[in-house]
Amino acid sequence: QVQLVESGGGLVQSGGSLRLSCAASGIIFRIYAMGWYRQAPGKQRELVATVTSDGSTNYADSVKGRFTISRDNAKNTMVHQMNSLKPEDTAIYYCNVVEHITTYWGQGTQVTVSS
Repeated sequence: QVQLVESGGGLVQSGGSLRLSCAASGIIFRIYAMGWYRQAPGKQRELVATVTSDGSTNYADSVKGRFTISRDNAKNTMVHQMNSLKPEDTAIYYCNVVEHITTYWGQGTQVTVSS
């Protein structure tokens, strides 16, 4: 059974930092691309960042330069370092992986940034 568990969310002030983690199990983690998505009330779920199996990364324009995504295949984890947080970053953040035709999601972790 594939399971993705996010952690590290919380409440921070504008300009602060959080580090999100995604722990994966039941999947050959090292061969799949992973991603972070977020969803705020009234908005569709949007892509934040992705990291491929070889470590290449891509970021949404809104977070580029502030967020950093990485993976540790030996530990089956993905890390999302978020710096210079803005109130607009407030959302539930979800870990994602696509295994062939199946997409898996974690339960999400809440990030709230106050002004």
